[in-house]
Amino acid sequence: MDTLFLSRIQFALTIGFHYIFPPINIGLSLILVVMEGLYLKTGKTVYHDMARFWVKIFALCFSIGVATGIVMEFEFGTNWAEYSRFVGDVFGSALASEGIFAFFLESGFLAVLLFGWDKVGRKTHFLSTVLVSFGAHFSAIWIIVANSWMQTPAGYVLAQTDHGMRAQITDFWAMVFNPSSIDRLSHVIMGAWQAGAWFVLSVSAYYLLKNKHTDLAKRAIQIALVVALVASLGQLVTGHASAIGVSRNQPAKLAAFEGHYASQAPADMYLFGWVNERDEKVQFGLRLPRSLSLLVSGNPNQPVTGLRAFSPTDRPPVNIVFQAYHIMVAVGMGLIGLALWTGYLLWRLRLEKSVWTLRLLVASVLGPQIGNQFGWISAEVGRQPWIVQNMLRTRDAFSKTLEPLQVFVSLILFGLIYLLLFVLFIYLLDQKIRQGPKEGILSVKRAEL
Repeated sequence: MDTLFLSRIQFALTIGFHYIFPPINIGLSLILVVMEGLYLKTGKTVYHDMARFWVKIFALCFSIGVATGIVMEFEFGTNWAEYSRFVGDVFGSALASEGIFAFFLESGFLAVLLFGWDKVGRKTHFLSTVLVSFGAHFSAIWIIVANSWMQTPAGYVLAQTDHGMRAQITDFWAMVFNPSSIDRLSHVIMGAWQAGAWFVLSVSAYYLLKNKHTDLAKRAIQIALVVALVASLGQLVTGHASAIGVSRNQPAKLAAFEGHYASQAPADMYLFGWVNERDEKVQFGLRLPRSLSLLVSGNPNQPVTGLRAFSPTDRPPVNIVFQAYHIMVAVGMGLIGLALWTGYLLWRLRLEKSVWTLRLLVASVLGPQIGNQFGWISAEVGRQPWIVQNMLRTRDAFSKTLEPLQVFVSLILFGLIYLLLFVLFIYLLDQKIRQGPKEGILSVKRAEL
């Protein structure tokens, strides 16, 4: 194993673990705004109680997310020095904007959100919740902008410096609104809303199964299900827009999504299959003829650029991308079906009686996580061998002074630390869920006064 391979594995581990938490927080922050807004509007303490409970979960996820996110910024310097030199002007400005404008906003008002329940007025506390949610979403914007620029660079010029070639910003807003940023941002936000909504649905269904906190659980399900339905259906719309964008800007990635090899021919879509990269064909698959052409152009006879149009050295690992993409799609469609079925049972007042549906809802918390992780894999592995599309190859981006043993040791240490963090997270989360919300806490405090 060489330094490049180990560095890629290490970064995949660190970003994959980190990416569990920000989507949950973005989705939960939106739901917290709805919960507190309903408390302000109705004055019902049940919304106050559920908001206080889910704020604790939000804080737990936020703390783990911050700790794991810092590691990645150091990795850019330790493992990917050549990349950092090349894109420092572009990537640094986006990350600085995220820290200054978004993270400080979110973390600053988080203190009021956590500790201000009995110290500030209801409207002030609600405002802090709104600003925390806004900060979480604003943070996602800058991270997606930075990553999207790597997919579809814009607003830059290549300049020769004493330290080699560098990409330098010439138009900040062209960099921000690069060709893929809006499509990718909307798709990520929908995935984050799903992560938060299905988390709430999972815990609430658990309470219904255990016949605990039933009034609070029913109302939380109503709130979270609306968000889950909007986000799940929104994924179809944003996914379609993203596919059109990929067909224009990254045709090799789109071809890998469906194992499409013919240089210029109408393209099929597959429900499943296995790509034989040696023989350049999909095996054991169930295909929908010419559906990819129909999806990206509206014309089933429209040719789609295939992988044979690119040199083998410019193609991504096709089967990995194919499988990751199809797992993501399958999970997304499954969540849509479960959301619609849950909504039907809720409308018919039969959800509590459907034990198997409640059990599915408990397990559904894994759905958005699986979809988000495999979506990231399909997007990032799909642009290989480029770390910056058509500008810088991944093999040229790592730190040349690193030795394989150094990366291997740090990889093992990170793996152990992240395993401990995950065990701690699950333990604390389990404790908070078992303790449950303190119902009637507001009434008790009023009585004490």
